[in-house]
Amino acid sequence: MSHIFDRAQLILGKEKMDILKSSHVAIFGVGGVGGYALESLVRIGVGEITIIDADTISETNINRQIIATTKTIGLNKVDVAEARAKEINPDIIINKHKHFYLPDNKGDINLKDFDFVIDAIDTVSAKIDIITGCKDANIPIVSCFGCGNRIDPTKLVITDIYKTEMDPLAKVIRKECRNRGIKELKVVYSKETPLKPLQNEAELGENKGKAKGIAPGSTSFVPSAAGIYLAYIAVEELFKR
Repeated sequence: MSHIFDRAQLILGKEKMDILKSSHVAIFGVGGVGGYALESLVRIGVGEITIIDADTISETNINRQIIATTKTIGLNKVDVAEARAKEINPDIIINKHKHFYLPDNKGDINLKDFDFVIDAIDTVSAKIDIITGCKDANIPIVSCFGCGNRIDPTKLVITDIYKTEMDPLAKVIRKECRNRGIKELKVVYSKETPLKPLQNEAELGENKGKAKGIAPGSTSFVPSAAGIYLAYIAVEELFKR
């Protein structure tokens, strides 16, 4: 018999471990934030996880994404994430979708299939669609907001969407939730004032020649901590249900 989860069972007990084993969680986006959420859920004993991400791994992902290494550059994120999860727990069920989720391009993803949903993407229309779909189907969900241009993981908080501030993406989602009559939404976001990317570094790497559309700066600290927060919220909600 496998003893992978013995240490977790010592503090959670068999009943809760059985709940996790029988649960199905979806993670939209397995990059810097979602990758750590996946890692944490696999290591705590969640039995089935669906991952949705259309991206491949690039060299500039290595500084903050747990699935990104010099050996995985160019590979599909969901393929690498699945292989890593199976190396940790060979019995886990991983459903993967190499898919860029949009309101008019949902593929065969049905939110009602999940016990919990983690939203770790940054496309506004997709976030709103996922949030609205979960609320309509009474599926618990947590959403993550901006982790770029931030360095202090202690500034991350778990709160309600209507209590967020200083986050442009959260501001947009706040308005959209209000317009749709969504009264509450658990979120993870940072209270840290975003740092301004250094202008003389604008032509580094993949951003060369694209100064107007420069990607945000990032470190390993904030996305990883945010992903762990998301996984913790998911587990606590699964226990409640």
